[in-house]
Amino acid sequence: MAQMLVHRGPDEGGAQVLGPCALGSRRLRVIDLAAGSQPVASEDGSVICVFNGEIYNFPDLRRELVAKGHRVRGSGDTAVLPHLYEEHGLAFVQRLSGMFAIALFDARRERLVLARDRVGKKPLLYARLSDGALVFASEVKALLGLPGLRAEVDPESIDAFLALGYVPSGTGLRGIEKLPPAHLLVAEKGSLRLERYAQLAHLPPRGEEEWVALVRERVLAAVRRRLLADVPLGALLSGGLDSGVVVAAMAQASSQPVRTFTVGFADQRYDERQYARAVAERYGCRHEEVVLETDVVEALPRLATALDEPLGDDAALPLFLVCEAARRQVTVALTGDGGDEAFCGYERYRAHELAGRLAVPGIGLAASCLSRLGGERRSARARLARFLAAAASPQEERYARLVEVFPLRWRRQLLSPELVPEPAPAARLLGSPPRSGLAGLQLLDIARYLPDDLLLKADIASMAHSLELRSPFLDWEVLEVGVSLPDALKTRGQRGKEALRRAFAADLPRPVVERGKAGFGVPLADWFRGQLREMASDLLLEGARHRGQLRPQAVERLLAEHLSGRADHGQRLWCLLMLELWQRTHLDATVPAVTVLASR
Repeated sequence: MAQMLVHRGPDEGGAQVLGPCALGSRRLRVIDLAAGSQPVASEDGSVICVFNGEIYNFPDLRRELVAKGHRVRGSGDTAVLPHLYEEHGLAFVQRLSGMFAIALFDARRERLVLARDRVGKKPLLYARLSDGALVFASEVKALLGLPGLRAEVDPESIDAFLALGYVPSGTGLRGIEKLPPAHLLVAEKGSLRLERYAQLAHLPPRGEEEWVALVRERVLAAVRRRLLADVPLGALLSGGLDSGVVVAAMAQASSQPVRTFTVGFADQRYDERQYARAVAERYGCRHEEVVLETDVVEALPRLATALDEPLGDDAALPLFLVCEAARRQVTVALTGDGGDEAFCGYERYRAHELAGRLAVPGIGLAASCLSRLGGERRSARARLARFLAAAASPQEERYARLVEVFPLRWRRQLLSPELVPEPAPAARLLGSPPRSGLAGLQLLDIARYLPDDLLLKADIASMAHSLELRSPFLDWEVLEVGVSLPDALKTRGQRGKEALRRAFAADLPRPVVERGKAGFGVPLADWFRGQLREMASDLLLEGARHRGQLRPQAVERLLAEHLSGRADHGQRLWCLLMLELWQRTHLDATVPAVTVLASR
């Protein structure tokens, strides 16, 4: 199992068996290079632990434990964990600030504890084998092929994937589960129980300037916490506000030039290099640009090898390639991930609020007419059609209509009734906002879209190249203030992130501060009419004919409409192609494809 994950930890590996429990790990050396090996144990060896991630408050925890008489090995974060458990029991995880997947075994109680960080930065999967054994890992790759585990596609997950572009809280496979963010899984006395250990608090009201000052204070502190490393460190700079703020904060906290990495496109519609370059020049960064002129047909199988779960986020490819370039120079990179969820940056948040005020008769007909006119997915016409369709929907379905990939009527035509007799409404798959207003939408995205799409993408794309990503905007204290902000500091007019813009207006070039969200898109429409045309046609039609999951006529129609220019199905075709590549790479192969990745 550990050999399947060498790419996550190429520097060393370790394993230990204690009674009925075996723990294994692969390590990427980042902190305490000499003495940070795993597994780690308590003084008497009765508590052992393996861990993936970083604990940012470990210096304080270490001092506290030493003062209480614990002998904590080395100088890093991993060795703190078994001693912290000895002091606090299952509540130990509440003391941790960071990103983590932890497996800890208490031999005296014969208790296994699995823990995942509050927002789901680090993945943690588990399954039961046919003999009752509990197995767990950071990636599906480590579980596939285990005796007693059958890798079977879950039809409900395929339906959910086509609806949303990712599988909410799942892996696409029957029997392999995800530990939810902010949860413990405790295996003890023959039973399993899930326990949630953290909820975002709502901060008390205060004046606008106090809110803005608090945003700046917490973001700067979160960046500083993530600069601790004993290896080279840099940043992924997209050209947007979020990564610009991170780089500005890094530069102000560092005595050395920040190393920054940007991915760009020859197609100006998708290129943000000029904005990234402006930030890099302002702070004298050691800046590198990766122009995406790669052979997409060659790159896609490599991405599919890394992605062992269905994921239709097209930004995974440029992220995969820029992480590959960054790893040549650094081991750790900071990113702007989470800024949209924390500070209300998505256009759909504002669209949802406005759609609720425009729900009038006839608006659905207008949406249908606009959709038939076609047009590029990111065009104003296509976005307006999605907005009007949402406005025509019942309130409980409105947000799902703004984010769905294949609407319900499309999935009824596309999915084989033998696989899925009746597809589920996207609103049911997504779930309801836990609160009214903008805060409710933020919380829903933090619970669903963030861990199951964005963070899965970031973890897999980076760790495939042994690169660790850190996200200051996903700091728990940053998320608390972001969700608690009054609406006037979340959006203003057609622009989001008002508080963040005001907090860092003086730190960034004016065009970066004032521009709206562009999104990290790729030219899918052109690719499926060019480079990917033959590959998509061959793989999708062959898969539809032989798997019995999709109706071949529906796939043919999608391809024909896209190739003729009558419609832009780029995102939908990308989802179908990634679904087919996932099955070919990880389920059809007799030898897991990850062995190729691990041996590089």
